[in-house]
Amino acid sequence: MTPTLSADHRELIADLSGIVSDYPYADPESTLAVLAGDAGEALGRDATSPEGSRERTGYTILLHATCWYVSSRIFSKSLFASYVQALEGLRAQSDRTACACPAGAHPADLDSEYEVEAGVSMLTEAGRAAFAEDYGLDEDELAAFDCGAFLADLADEALGRLREAHQELFGGIDVSPLDGKFLRDDDHIDIVAMQEALSRSWEDNTGPVALWSARRWLTGQLRDEERIGVFLCLWMGIDQSYGGLPPSYARDLAAALDTIDLDVTCEHPQHPWSTADSTVRSRHRAVVHLYAPDDHPDTPVPAELSARELWECPVQYAQLAREALKDLEGWRTMRGGDDEDWED
Repeated sequence: MTPTLSADHRELIADLSGIVSDYPYADPESTLAVLAGDAGEALGRDATSPEGSRERTGYTILLHATCWYVSSRIFSKSLFASYVQALEGLRAQSDRTACACPAGAHPADLDSEYEVEAGVSMLTEAGRAAFAEDYGLDEDELAAFDCGAFLADLADEALGRLREAHQELFGGIDVSPLDGKFLRDDDHIDIVAMQEALSRSWEDNTGPVALWSARRWLTGQLRDEERIGVFLCLWMGIDQSYGGLPPSYARDLAAALDTIDLDVTCEHPQHPWSTADSTVRSRHRAVVHLYAPDDHPDTPVPAELSARELWECPVQYAQLAREALKDLEGWRTMRGGDDEDWED
C-alpha cells in the first residue's frame, strides 16, 4: 500500500507553502501561531520516544522554514516569543556531539517550500515513508534529517535571525548618522539633501529619512522656514514606504503626527500640495524648488499658490497628517501584532 499523508497534514503543507512563498491564502499570523504552539506542546512529551524524536525533527525544520516570514512580515512580539521559546526548547533536545553522519550527509541548500514538505512529513511514520518515496531517499538519507547536529544548526540559525529581527522591528533605531548628511555646518537643515535621499529608493532610505524627520520635529529644533520641508519629508517617507514600516519606526512617526491639530479651518480654496501630489517625482520637484529655486526652477506648484502663507497653513498640515495617520493604521492591519506591540 502506498504511504500517504493525512488530510490535515496535506492541508498544513498547503497553508505553510503559501506563506513561505509569500502568497498566503491562510491567515499567516494565526497559522504560524498555531504552528509555534504545537511545537511548544511537543516539548512536553518524551523527546526520546519515537513520537518525540519525530516531532523534534519536524517542528525544528518547520520553524526554521517559516522564521523568515515571522522576522519580516508579521510585527507581533507574542509570535516572536512563541517561536523563540519553541526553538530554544528544540535546540536543547538536539545533541550536536552525537552526529555520526559522513561528511556532506546533512540536507543542504533547502528551499523553504521543500523544508515545509519535509518538516510536516517528518512528524509521522506514514509521512516519512511518503516523503522518502516521493524524493527517492534511502534509509540513511532520511535518517540525516534526524541528526542532532543538523537540527541544532537549523535551530541556531533560526534563533539568530529572529533575535536580530526583533531588535530591528521593535527596538530603538539609530538614525544619528544622518545628522552628517542633513545638517549643514551652521546647523541648518538641508531639505534638498533629504529629498535627494528619499529619491534614491534603491537605498531603502524612506524609513530612515521619515524617522529622522519625525525625531527632529519632536525636538522642536527647527527654524520657521524648515518646518514645512521637514514635515513633507516625514510625510513622503511614510507615503513611499509601501510595505509598511515596523513599530521601531512607527512609534516616533505617530508621535510627530500627533502634534498636528486636526481640528482647524481656513478660507483658502486650495493649498500648494494639492498641485504637487500626483506623483513622487512631482512632489520632489515641488519641495526642492521651495528650498532651492535657483538650482531647481521647475515646480508643479503654480505661482498663485506658492506663497509661504499657503505652504504653512494649518489646514494643509492637518490634511497631510490625516493621510499619514491613515497609512500608519493600514500598516497595523497589514502587519498584525497587538496594539501594545506598536505603542511600547
